[in-house]
Formats: sequence, C-alpha cells, structure tokens
Amino acid sequence: MNRRIATFDDFRDAITAYRLPRVLIAALELNIFTTIGTEAWTIPDLARDVKVSERGLAILCRNLAMAGLLKKKGETYTNSRLGATALNAHHPAYRGDYLRLITSHWADWGRLLESVKSGLSIDHDEQDELDYRRRFTWAMHHRTLETAPKIAAQINLSGARTLLDLGGGPGTYAMAFLARNPRLRATVYDRPAALDVAKEIASTHKAGPRLSYLPLDLLTEAIPGAYDVIWYSNVLHIYSPQDNQSVFRRALASLNPGGRLLIQDAFLHDREGLFPEEASLFAVSMLLFTERGNTYSVTETRGWLKDAGFERIKVLRMKKGTEDWEGGILEARLPGTTVKMRARRTGSVKSSRSRSLR
Repeated sequence: MNRRIATFDDFRDAITAYRLPRVLIAALELNIFTTIGTEAWTIPDLARDVKVSERGLAILCRNLAMAGLLKKKGETYTNSRLGATALNAHHPAYRGDYLRLITSHWADWGRLLESVKSGLSIDHDEQDELDYRRRFTWAMHHRTLETAPKIAAQINLSGARTLLDLGGGPGTYAMAFLARNPRLRATVYDRPAALDVAKEIASTHKAGPRLSYLPLDLLTEAIPGAYDVIWYSNVLHIYSPQDNQSVFRRALASLNPGGRLLIQDAFLHDREGLFPEEASLFAVSMLLFTERGNTYSVTETRGWLKDAGFERIKVLRMKKGTEDWEGGILEARLPGTTVKMRARRTGSVKSSRSRSLR
C-alpha cells in the first residue's frame, strides 16, 4: 500500500490485496517452482506430477505468469530467473528457510485478533525450541545475504580492530564486516542454537577464523571483553523500552574509549510515530511473535542512548535501495578519544519508503 486510505474503493483495494500473496503461497506450498526447475511443462503433465486438478493449476499458473514468476509460451510454462533460483529447492541460491518462515505467517496473521485481545504472542512456547531457533537463524541468514555486504560497504571500520555483533544470529553481518576489513576481528553473541548455525556459515568463508562466538543472556549478564564497535541489528524491536535501555548500559560498559554503537532497525521517523509504513506494520509482527517487542522512533531511541551515557548520536544515511530498513542506521559514541571510524559518504538520502520477518 503506497497511499492513504481515503475512499471506500481505497479500503476495498487494501483488503483485497491478499489475493496475489495467497496465490504465491499456494505455489510455494505445492513446490511449483522446484518441480518446474529448468524444464518446460504443460498443465496436464505438471498437474499429474504435483497431484492437483488441471483446472486449478491452470488458473494458478496463469496468475503466476501474470506476476512474472513463470513464463508462458503457448501451452507451456517455464520458470522465471527468480523462480528457477531463489524459489527452487534444487538451486544453490534457494532461500528455503526464509520462504518457509514467511509462508507460515499467513496462518499466524490470521490470529491477530487473538493477540490484540490478550496482548500476548501466539507462539511464546515454540520460540524456545532448539529446532525452531535453528530454522529461524537460517531464515535470517537467507534474508540478509544480499543486504549485509551492501551495508558493510558503506560503513568505514578501518580504525576498528574489534566488533561485537550483539544478538547477531547467523553472524551474516559480522562476516560481511570481516570480509571488508582484513584487520578486524569479530564476535557474535546469541543463543547457543543460533551460534551453531553461525559456525556452520563461517566455516565456508575465508574470514571465518576471525569470528568468535559468545553465548550470553543479554538481559542479565555483563558483556565480557571490550570492543571498538558494537553492531546491534534487528534486535531493538524484539525488546521493551526498558530492556533496550538495559542493553545500552551493558553495551556502553563494554566499548573501548571512543567506540561506537551502531543500531539498525525498523525506526519510525515522523513526529507522530506512524511512518514508514513498513515499520508500523512490523510492530504487528512483534505483537504476534514476541513477549514485549515493538517498533520505536529515532527520537525515543536517541533518548534511551543519552540516558545510558552515549554522546554524538546521529543517523547514518545509506544509499537508496541498499537499506535493510528505510531511514538509515543510528550511531552513538562512547565519550572519550574518537576512533577514526565513520560512515562512507553516500550523499543525503531522503526517506522514500524476527520471530520476526525482518
């Protein structure tokens, strides 16, 4: 939705926007893209293979072709480039765990009224299961594979020697920073199940030996060690304001003089705390999937950082089209000697648009 709802037609269009997403999810549930692979299929042959009706499949594939995910030529269908790669389980670029996560959200969002009434998440027991944590961590890796290197390319860490990826899950961002900075060493903190995934991923990277792992209860334990940079990405929204303030105090205590905390999250940027749209909608995911999470404004987060003792708090703008979230990354520095680290100049970018999707 790219505009405000002002008329009944606007309202109708917003509600019925579920139609194409449901078509896409049905295609994933039927493994359409994996089955098609690199071949050309007629509807009768494909229907027999996936064990569905010809009529139903013909209508489904027509809509997939309309959306650009399949290519139709006469009576045959083939995969688009995206369908043949990221959506195809037989391709190395397959994003399977992330696709399963976003597909599962169709049913989860159907329980929104339940969460609004209770104020509780709908799956608070599942989140502690080891298998769930592994699947979720892989999903976050698949989600950030392309974004992490773009962000790492815009943040100059040449003056830093140590980085902590706080709540870093698969360590995808830590690996991206290591790849850009050969003298940097990094540590990723998260739950043990997430760190197991991070170790698997790091083992395939040349910079993997420079990554260490730290199992830690972030809300109750002090952060051991001292770091030049702490990267806090897509964690802020999981916690309450009080929890985040506690994290900021612990982060402050573990930074070297002049060190900085970099926060990437779904920040709200307008005065009333409504926009960007994606940040507001993401708060619904936090209601559904976390105990106390929400999305927060830059202004209130800046206040928490000041209360914790940070100084020189500002937003680092990223190039349009490279962002994880719209509006940039929040930087806060520890009082003391300035370490020679700064964002690469990318020009001014104006606003244009975990168990969370992001």
